[in-house]
Amino acid sequence: MMADTKAENPSDTSNLIHNSCNATPQPNNPLSRKLNKILETRLDNDKEMLEALKALSVFFTENSLRTRRNLRGDIERRSLSINEEFVRIFKDVKEELESVHEDVQAMSSCCDDMTNRLKAAKDQTQDLIVKTNKLQGENHRLEVRAQVAQAFLSKFQLSSEEMATLRGAREVPITEDFFRALSRVKHIHEDVKILLRTNQQTAGLEIMEQMAVLQETSYEQLYRWSQNECRGLTQETCDIAPVLSQAMEALQDRPVLYKYTLDEFGTARRCAVVRGSSTP
Repeated sequence: MMADTKAENPSDTSNLIHNSCNATPQPNNPLSRKLNKILETRLDNDKEMLEALKALSVFFTENSLRTRRNLRGDIERRSLSINEEFVRIFKDVKEELESVHEDVQAMSSCCDDMTNRLKAAKDQTQDLIVKTNKLQGENHRLEVRAQVAQAFLSKFQLSSEEMATLRGAREVPITEDFFRALSRVKHIHEDVKILLRTNQQTAGLEIMEQMAVLQETSYEQLYRWSQNECRGLTQETCDIAPVLSQAMEALQDRPVLYKYTLDEFGTARRCAVVRGSSTP
């Protein structure tokens, strides 16, 4: 206890430092060098020392011989505790980073999969676009061909109504539609000669033959209808219907049929005149 009291007496420590400072300098004395170094140190400019003392003041609260003797062990234990705390925190950080790394790897795999799918879809889409453009071009060509074919049929073929009019039954009366259809047959027969001067000669010959046959059957039907109409003109005074006059005009393209029709008309008129003159 006496030794501790003497060691802890501040006046003794001050006297020791004072005597050491006033003593004759001994350059080779380690204690002198340490004391001189301590005395020459300016704590105001040594930030590291200030930080160390500040950290030391947190747990070094009692300045006694026992605490000074245990200071090194306390510092080492505190350093160990801080390192253990750092390791624990760093372990948590490491685990979080590993979790983030796994998430990033999963996202990378997902992105790679999406990239491959997009590339495959792009290849398929590109192929589809090429096929679509090809089909659109083919469709355009077919539309042009259809328009050309429709224009060709409109110019060189009769409609279904016109065909039905020209191929009607014998008892069906002749109307204006019949003459319009017959006129169209004549125009087609003339226009089809243009095809004979092109590379469509086969089609031109077929259409010309078809129109020629249709003309003959139409004139034959018109002739028979005109005969029946003329045979009905048995009155002494009769009015010739405009349709019969138009039929006579159309039959002039067939001189033989036109002559037979005139003969029938003359016979009917003679009978009517003879019958009228014999009547009292």
